[in-house]
Amino acid sequence: MSKTNNDRGGVFQRAWDILNQDDSIPKEEKEGIFKLIQALVEAAESFPAPADKDQQVRTFTQEIISKHSLMALVKQQANELDALRNISLNLTSSLDLQTVLSAVVTESMRLIKNSRTAHIFLYSHGKLDFGAALSLDGPKNAPFSMPRKDGLTHSVAKSGEIIIIEDIQNSPIYTNAPKDWTGSIIGVPLKVNNTVVGIMNLSRFVTGSFSRSELRLIGLLAEQAAVAISNASLYKFVANLANTDTITGLPNRHALDERLQEDIRHAKRISSQFAVVMMDLDGFKYVNDTYGHVVGDEILYSLFNFLAENIRPTDFLARYGGDELTLIIREAGQSVAEIVTTKLINLVRDYVPNIQGIDKIKMGVSCGIAVFPIHARDAGNLLRAADAALYQAKKHKRGSYAVAQGGTGPLDPITTPRSPKK
Repeated sequence: MSKTNNDRGGVFQRAWDILNQDDSIPKEEKEGIFKLIQALVEAAESFPAPADKDQQVRTFTQEIISKHSLMALVKQQANELDALRNISLNLTSSLDLQTVLSAVVTESMRLIKNSRTAHIFLYSHGKLDFGAALSLDGPKNAPFSMPRKDGLTHSVAKSGEIIIIEDIQNSPIYTNAPKDWTGSIIGVPLKVNNTVVGIMNLSRFVTGSFSRSELRLIGLLAEQAAVAISNASLYKFVANLANTDTITGLPNRHALDERLQEDIRHAKRISSQFAVVMMDLDGFKYVNDTYGHVVGDEILYSLFNFLAENIRPTDFLARYGGDELTLIIREAGQSVAEIVTTKLINLVRDYVPNIQGIDKIKMGVSCGIAVFPIHARDAGNLLRAADAALYQAKKHKRGSYAVAQGGTGPLDPITTPRSPKK
């Protein structure tokens, strides 16, 4: 073997030794740097040799490592900015909490090396609710395991501090954990004004702590998730105000209109029917005139919520206006609607409001039934048909019900239901 080849081999060995002293560079990247050094050394052989070849190799290699580290840092920061941009776009373009939380767990899995799973739980009044989850197999609609009272998630929620488990199998928090629960995990509180509103957990396949840059990134992602939870909570609060009757707490006319459109789409999709029941309290004007509107409002609240407790979870009861209610009975035809309506009439007849200082008041209700798509094919005409049936019931006998007449011929599309009572 020639002296040149021997010298070259020595240079390569010294360069490889220097590379191996830097634990921050992954093995596959070290191999790439080493190949670059080989190419550069071979190209430099045509130039005069310096007096101190060892020092040149050391300086040369360290400069390459330094530049590689700088490029890796720039690449990492670019990825972080890209992740935050993606999440910010979701925050500004969507008020849907699930969309934003899914973006947060996706970006955390993408940017934290050796990630196994990512979880977000919502936290309110001491209760944890599932937010989002992601594993290498894809997104999940449920947590991989429910939080234990003495587990990581609850501990982070109570303390409000980050908790890092460097080795799951040897952690007191994970005593008796399944054997495949290995690696490390971090729990991060999601805070809004120092109040914990959620917890984000991120597990890895490898044991050991998280680097400073990883902790900084996880903190930034956690802040985004906290903002999403805060925005969604505010949006939900405002939406509830817009769709809730202020006196009874039931859904209002606006909410009724939205639900009707939803049920029409649902019925068309599965080729089913649903019924609308318009209800009007009998003689309620006497209550207001005798006891005043404050007592009248108390009776409306008490009676209407009593009825709401006695319908199926899939059905929908709203205050139409004044002393009127509208009930939507999902996936029900005329016979089921008549059974339900009879039950409600009897409940109102037997109900006695318990209001201090007021004599026992007997109540009654009259009802009109219309069925989609038998009596109408759109929301406005369906309410109109049910209201016309209610008018017939009150005209015939108070405390009774009537069913809409006729079928879905070409009902006037511009006809709208009458305005609710004020």
